[in-house]
Amino acid sequence: MSKPRIPASVSARAEIDAFLAEVRRRAPAAAGAARGRLVFALDATMSRQPTWDSACVLQAEMFREAAGIGGLEIQLVYFRGLSECRASGWISASAKLAELMGRIDCRGGHTQIGKVLAHVRQEHMRGGVRAAVFVGDSMEERLDDLCRTAGELGLLGVPVFVFQEGHDPVAAHAFREIARLSGGAHCRFDAGAAHELGALLRAVAAYAAGGRAALAALASRRMDAARKLLAQLS
Repeated sequence: MSKPRIPASVSARAEIDAFLAEVRRRAPAAAGAARGRLVFALDATMSRQPTWDSACVLQAEMFREAAGIGGLEIQLVYFRGLSECRASGWISASAKLAELMGRIDCRGGHTQIGKVLAHVRQEHMRGGVRAAVFVGDSMEERLDDLCRTAGELGLLGVPVFVFQEGHDPVAAHAFREIARLSGGAHCRFDAGAAHELGALLRAVAAYAAGGRAALAALASRRMDAARKLLAQLS
């Protein structure tokens, strides 16, 4: 069974809920309206196993809330093992997204962040991607290669929001560079403070649905996660 989610403060959650309600009200509902697209990528290697259950609860919650915001689709990407890196189709149904999350378990292997960034670039060229999220705790690849692809995403206008679990300094340096070059943001969260990740994910969902203006509106409500992201966006 999944571990129970550690709740955010009541006041912060109320601010988030109020903002999401406003985004839903303003979102285009007409058939065929352009949808914002968010690639959500996960490191599912064995180092993340201790906190995987609680992270899955939060990520599924973000999917549900994002699905409730009109005009937003999410694609789930994950890597694990020696060479496994998979992507779902574009999905707006929260039940389907939660089902996909439930099928993933952690397996030993090396990071494949380069594949994730290349996939985001490819998906953007196919049909447009508004933003990408990556959640991980380590980096075991050539940083120069990652920086090159991150820079290409920055030129294409696709920011990468990198959320780091833990304190690995090598990962922190790499994640900051990926965020900087792509025009995104890097934030660290503690394994024991799951609500931090939940707030960050909901802020990115708002950005993907409504762009920078939506994130700024959320930050104006004194939502710390939104402020952290907005302060770093180039």
